[in-house]
Amino acid sequence: MGWLTRFLAAVVFLAIGVIFSPETFGSKSDGQSSLSIYLKMAHLLCFSTAFGTALWVTFIGGIIMFKNLPRHQFGNLQSKMFPAYFSLVGICCAISVGSFGYLHPWKSSSTAEKYQLGFLLSSFAFNLANLFVFTPMTIEMMKQRHKVERESNIGEETGWSKNVEAAKVNPKLAAMNKKFGMIHGFSSLANIMAFGSLAMHSWYLAGKMDL
Repeated sequence: MGWLTRFLAAVVFLAIGVIFSPETFGSKSDGQSSLSIYLKMAHLLCFSTAFGTALWVTFIGGIIMFKNLPRHQFGNLQSKMFPAYFSLVGICCAISVGSFGYLHPWKSSSTAEKYQLGFLLSSFAFNLANLFVFTPMTIEMMKQRHKVERESNIGEETGWSKNVEAAKVNPKLAAMNKKFGMIHGFSSLANIMAFGSLAMHSWYLAGKMDL
């Protein structure tokens, strides 16, 4: 199924939701303007997309790929996927920040609402750091390390890596491992901090639900 087909399917489901809940969209019930309703919808959709994407990539998809793909193939795939991942989550966080900030102006916001805006801004900032700083550095370092590993005929193993053993007799590879580990560690930390900030906001949203 192509991306256009998937997009049209999402639009159809949204239209069905409007049909079955006409009092929500475009209404001014409970003193809410149409704009505030649309902004709430944008905030919820973008937040849930960012949270779900981060959850899948961080704790499920990446681990499955690591355990089942040759290590160099896994790295090359990640180098293509992570820029798209951080771009998507970053855009969703930006929309969430904008919509939440509009709905909760700083001067009239409660302390809890100010904290939530801070969490959303933190997630946005951590994703930008990964997109423009840590990910490019990690990808470049990975490519250099792959080149050295191919010279040692390693990198095609799945799961368990032969890198550690090879690095014991290859000082150049050992140095590259240390540098890659540091950069990758910063990238992973930023990703976890971004996800944690989104998780804090999910707790806030759960408290606002009236099921």
